[in-house]
Amino acid sequence: MRTIFSYTIPYKFSAFVALALMVIELIVELVQPLIMAKIIDEGILRDDFGVVSTWGGVLIGLSLLAFAAGITNSFFAARLSQGVGYDLRRDLFKKVQSFANKNFQSFSTPGLVTRMTNDVVQIQNLLFMFVRIALRAPLFIVFGLVMAFTVNVQLATILVLTVPVFLIFLFFILTKGVKLFKAVQHRLDRVNTVIRENLSGIRLIKGFNRGEHEEKRFVKVNDSLLNKNKRALWLMEVAMPVVMLGMNAIILIILWLSTDRLVAGTVEPGEVVAIINYATRIMFTFSIFTFLIMVFSRGNASANRLEEVLNEQTPTYLQDGGKKVSLKGEVRFDNVSFAHADQPTLDGVSFQALSGQTVGILGETGSGKTSLLHLIPRLYEKSGGDVYLDEYQIEDLDVKSIREQISLVPQEVHLFSGTVGENIAWGKEKATKEEIMEAAKQAQIHSFIITLPNGYDTELGQKGVTLSGGQKQRLSIARALIRHPKVLILDDSTSALDAHTEVRLMKSLKKQSCTVLMVAQKISSLKAADQILLLHKGRLIAKGSHEELIIQSPYYREVYQSQQEEVM
Repeated sequence: MRTIFSYTIPYKFSAFVALALMVIELIVELVQPLIMAKIIDEGILRDDFGVVSTWGGVLIGLSLLAFAAGITNSFFAARLSQGVGYDLRRDLFKKVQSFANKNFQSFSTPGLVTRMTNDVVQIQNLLFMFVRIALRAPLFIVFGLVMAFTVNVQLATILVLTVPVFLIFLFFILTKGVKLFKAVQHRLDRVNTVIRENLSGIRLIKGFNRGEHEEKRFVKVNDSLLNKNKRALWLMEVAMPVVMLGMNAIILIILWLSTDRLVAGTVEPGEVVAIINYATRIMFTFSIFTFLIMVFSRGNASANRLEEVLNEQTPTYLQDGGKKVSLKGEVRFDNVSFAHADQPTLDGVSFQALSGQTVGILGETGSGKTSLLHLIPRLYEKSGGDVYLDEYQIEDLDVKSIREQISLVPQEVHLFSGTVGENIAWGKEKATKEEIMEAAKQAQIHSFIITLPNGYDTELGQKGVTLSGGQKQRLSIARALIRHPKVLILDDSTSALDAHTEVRLMKSLKKQSCTVLMVAQKISSLKAADQILLLHKGRLIAKGSHEELIIQSPYYREVYQSQQEEVM
């Protein structure tokens, strides 16, 4: 919670003003019963209208002052809570942007979304309630008891003896509530995970006719969330009736004890009214306490979850700087190893891709092809060996600088909301319309775009849902080419293209002044490459041109022959 409260420092003025106004409300609330006692004892019972009108006017004036203070307090409390919420979302987003592969293994995507939305809202609610009424509640109980003692010691003693019992009870409810609401947030993560999977895979679900199965899966996690939430809310709700019953019993005891004292004249009616007033207000404060406990329980659970993200250790190489050089595009691996989630993925891989060459990468699923590619822009960090860009060790270069000169087309195409042109221009800030069109032509997608209703200004559906797989891949390649990269990485990015389009695309790529590293499942896509790397279970078992590998590698020859038979 300490990390979260540090975010209130820039808004300390708003917090100070809100707390000062809250103190004004508190003082008015504490003084009001005394004024009412004075009006009863010195005004009404003595038929002195002057006292009634004078102190009645003071009471109305103080009430108006408290009303104005409350309204203004809400404004500054909202300013504090909304400002902290804004800063938290900003820093959480920035933190996630700095995550490396190992960090994403600790947090699920839906969980991160929940933390940046729902959990931040819980913190905002906590801060708003804290400076609005949360601090006032315990202060009123303490000073309310003190003020009750100034009115009548014997009657106030009853309150002093019973109030701590209720406070201990509420503290017990608080500790239980924090644990329960933390569990609620985790179950909300699970619900969001199922929802995200279903929305992103709705076509697959319909294609396999698994809608009923997915409904049952959702009902299961939704019921789990419901039951845990009901248990947490039930605990919160049961506290209120218990406290109200106890405080009403105390008020009845005070009234019963006051009867004999009123007859004997040892206590004034106004004093009894004041004590009852303090007891009633303390009871109302306890009712607020039950609500505040729920807010605090949720807020504390959310604060812990947010601090997990904010305090997550991320790689420092993004901030460490390094040399900023203009790359030629040469890539060299020297005995490189890599482990993913503590599982060996690459083992002793060595090869060299000269500037301007096209290097194909072939291997069965799980052979380490994608891992090898992701080491080049440092999306993954090698476990051993050395990776060189030109003559520089990759660790000596500025990460942002090298990423600006490398374009990656991932295996899973991701398009953003917006127009076709905006998706291509996403690869280069402030790209001109001519550059966008040229990149589209190089990616063999221009002729399709101009057939769209609004051409390059056509809005794409979510993730390009209206496009075919091949169209998505070519848009993604256009987005990579518009940057004029020195190294172009294609991770099985032509798998959805027909043979004719793929041939034209490969000819276009040959004209680019960049080094191309290309993963493909079909040898026909890599035959024209200057060099082909053959991976098997994370090891580089052969490398050379297509003709050389046909002669030298039985495994490569076997794969090629099997693919030829499939074509026939």
